[in-house]
Amino acid sequence: MRYIISYQNPHTHFIDIEFIADIINQDETIIQLPSWRPGRYELGNFAKNIQRWAAFDGNGNALSFQKITKDCWKVQTKGVSGLHIRYNYYAFDLNAGSTYLDKHQLYMNPVNCCVYIPERIEQKCVLILNLPDDYKVASGMRSMTVDRVKEANIFRATDFHHLADSPFMASASLQQNKINCNGIDFHLWFQGECKPDWKKLSTDFTKFCSHQLELFGVAPYSEYHFLFQILPTKMYHGVEHKNSTVIALGPGYNLMKEELYDDLLGVSCHELFHAWNIKTIRPVEMMPYDYTKENYSKLGYVCEGITTYYGDYLLLRSKVFSEEQYFQTLTERMQKHIDNFGRYHISVADSSFDTWLDGYVPGIPNRKTSIYDEGNLLAFCTDIFIRKHSENKYSLDDVMRYLYNEFATKEKGYSETDYKGIVEHFASASFDDIYTNYIHAATDYTPLMKNALDYIGCELVISPSLKFHEHALGLKTHELGGFAKVLAVYPDSAADKAGIAVNDDILTINTMQVKPDGTGTNFSEWCTYFGNIELTLTIITNSVCKEIKLKPQPGSFYKTAFIKPLSSFTEKQKNNFGLWSNS
Repeated sequence: MRYIISYQNPHTHFIDIEFIADIINQDETIIQLPSWRPGRYELGNFAKNIQRWAAFDGNGNALSFQKITKDCWKVQTKGVSGLHIRYNYYAFDLNAGSTYLDKHQLYMNPVNCCVYIPERIEQKCVLILNLPDDYKVASGMRSMTVDRVKEANIFRATDFHHLADSPFMASASLQQNKINCNGIDFHLWFQGECKPDWKKLSTDFTKFCSHQLELFGVAPYSEYHFLFQILPTKMYHGVEHKNSTVIALGPGYNLMKEELYDDLLGVSCHELFHAWNIKTIRPVEMMPYDYTKENYSKLGYVCEGITTYYGDYLLLRSKVFSEEQYFQTLTERMQKHIDNFGRYHISVADSSFDTWLDGYVPGIPNRKTSIYDEGNLLAFCTDIFIRKHSENKYSLDDVMRYLYNEFATKEKGYSETDYKGIVEHFASASFDDIYTNYIHAATDYTPLMKNALDYIGCELVISPSLKFHEHALGLKTHELGGFAKVLAVYPDSAADKAGIAVNDDILTINTMQVKPDGTGTNFSEWCTYFGNIELTLTIITNSVCKEIKLKPQPGSFYKTAFIKPLSSFTEKQKNNFGLWSNS
């Protein structure tokens, strides 16, 4: 199967694609475009970006066809030996999992826009790129050699799965460097306006890349490519592939500044760990991927939760992050947990299943948990569970190595029962409590986290939110257009009982107008000023203005989480911490 990628007017953002398949021997041929992309467990509906689609035989004669699903076509191929599909694809989204074209670059995730013949999905694929002469290509795919000459813009994939998993960036303005860890080259490619500090990047990336290789002992890739899309606006997004990752970050002028640089390190370490966890270690429901429909699984807390844990944790272990930096990230995960009342409605296992229902948006208020945040906390607690019961002989590292060696390398998917059994094997203890009462139950993780943190001489401190309207009224706001817009309401709080709802706009408080104050609005300050007296708020609900009266209850509602070392700890806790943190 061959693909020819061309474009003439990049300002239109349309890519011209030709798909060529030889040796057609059936009367009807099904042509499929993927319905989703691995790494994002929701339907993508990529076919909506196709403007025109046509089918021809090898001589250019038009063939009749019918679209039979939203992303599948049936072509009449009786008596046809070669099939050519010609279509275009609108490439205007620029994130880590999209396809994008403008006058500066062609960036493609083939899984978005390359069709295939389902029964020939395991056949070799050739990708031919018609590019300007000064363009370079960054990709995990290897370029082909034709007549002993290396063709920079012709690439071979072992099958469609390989092609779908091989994003590329093509541009005249790519910046590139590489490091070598344990004999493996790691390429760092940057597209977009930015000034990479190569020395700093090389130092930090060498540390965590080497540490991941040492953890597993073997890599599922012979080389690896970090493809960075650097935007001029705020952005944070990463998508994993077996021997590469695309990471979108911005704004570019902040790339090497502390906050965004920490994000760059965190997401890079996370996505690299995915080369093992989910790209090769996969739930049985995704072995192999079925691109035509949802691949339901309840193991998102392993696929994404454990990866999120290791994405930060390995930066600590490899000495890229300080203890303070690591516990700040763990605190942020815990904060999201206690702020999300979906933890009382759907378990993280069921939330894994339901990513296919409502994707990665928050959805309706307080409905579900996060496979990233709650999954991270569960991974930490599982790691400590194994260490505690094995007296630090084993850890979650051993579980991941076992899954890689006994499942991934043998091309087998694992089940929830497999995962639970492997944890119990290394812990030599029953995992029933965490598995039943936390992974498969909608509940608060605070008791579990406190117990796990105590093992390494740390504590979880829960105190009233620093903002008066959060801890005393029970509402969170976002300052937008001069109003304080309600983002969240604490169940059964003063605000909830008074009738305040998500998306309400607050106009006044005790006759004082809510106005911009340079950093947001003055709503928080007026709440603090009036203190513990009855408040009268003027709000807008669905374009209707009304007054609300409520009495603050200081310290009753939203809380702040903080994870820190204990003021005093035992020698055993000190030893546990050292073994866990590699310090």
